[in-house]
Amino acid sequence: MKPYFILNGRNTPFEKGQSILEAAEANNVSIPSLCCLKGASPTGNCGVCVVEMNGQEVLACSTPVNTGVVVRTRTPAILALRQERIKELLDSGNHNCAIGSSDNGDWCDFQQTVQASDGASELCPAWGDCRLQELAYEYQVTGGGRQDYKVRQYPQKKDEPLIIRDYSRCIRCGRCVAACNEIQVNLAIDTDFLDADPLANPDKAYPVAKDNCVYCGECVQACPVGALVEKKARYQYRPWKAEKIRTTCPYCGVGCQQTLHVVDGRIAKVTGVEDGAPNKGRLCVKGRFGYDFIYSEDRLKNPLIRNNDGTFRDATWDEALDLVAAKFQQIIDQHGPDALAGVSCARSINEDSYQMMKFFRSVLKTNNIDHCART
Repeated sequence: MKPYFILNGRNTPFEKGQSILEAAEANNVSIPSLCCLKGASPTGNCGVCVVEMNGQEVLACSTPVNTGVVVRTRTPAILALRQERIKELLDSGNHNCAIGSSDNGDWCDFQQTVQASDGASELCPAWGDCRLQELAYEYQVTGGGRQDYKVRQYPQKKDEPLIIRDYSRCIRCGRCVAACNEIQVNLAIDTDFLDADPLANPDKAYPVAKDNCVYCGECVQACPVGALVEKKARYQYRPWKAEKIRTTCPYCGVGCQQTLHVVDGRIAKVTGVEDGAPNKGRLCVKGRFGYDFIYSEDRLKNPLIRNNDGTFRDATWDEALDLVAAKFQQIIDQHGPDALAGVSCARSINEDSYQMMKFFRSVLKTNNIDHCART
């Protein structure tokens, strides 16, 4: 029998070892968080998941739940603490979303300054796809980002091929570190920045990708704000314009599940399906960023058959397959089945490789079948 604790006045079951946040989510009770990343160690960096346990204020992500404890998630005091923390996070950088109005009347000046530093005429590239913005709206937090914004301008890193890093929008939640070091285990982001003062040591106060970064983009998917953005999707992707299509990554036989974000009939960006097996949201650099090839003018769309003069012509699949079958039979008749050999592609699924193996051994009667990933 599962143990119980009291959550918002109700007896609520939980699993041994669960945090308050995990137990609440398992029972369909929402507690906000900006730093907690599923599958990684809790840090409590954002402070937004504060709740009341037995009359004390605790962080739900890092506090284990025990039998009989009394937890309340939405008392007036707790809501006020969350509002204060969200306000602090908004004040920490260039969060020029369209939610809050200015506390001191200089919202327009701040907005124009931030847009100028972005080199864009639109709002923040994460506008509409930002967890901090969502919480600011939910908790009706106004203001933010308008105090000393000139001091808080940090240069953007635009020299990388796939990711733009805008540390003026970093809230130091640590999700990128957890995604890189615990989920993908690439160990490409130092943790030192979490202990640094962003104003006293601006050069050491933000996550820096090391040379062993493989550009898997897991940090981008984990970022809850606009600090890490896909270079190709920046200002091209807005969530309300996109159609989400779940599919299987075509690059190898693992079968990673991915979501295509399609805008006006073209892929704007790709994310991993968080609850999809086998990758559980994770993607490699090719799966996340390598989708432009489908729009290449050089892409083959039909089978080609070589003419006698060496040129190629379009053919139907039936015509091409009949020609291949005839050539196979001709080679076997003249030289025997071992004159044929096949190599299965690692981009194929396991079932396709198995079928190719059976085709060569059972139909063509040769064991000359290999797989490119074997070496």
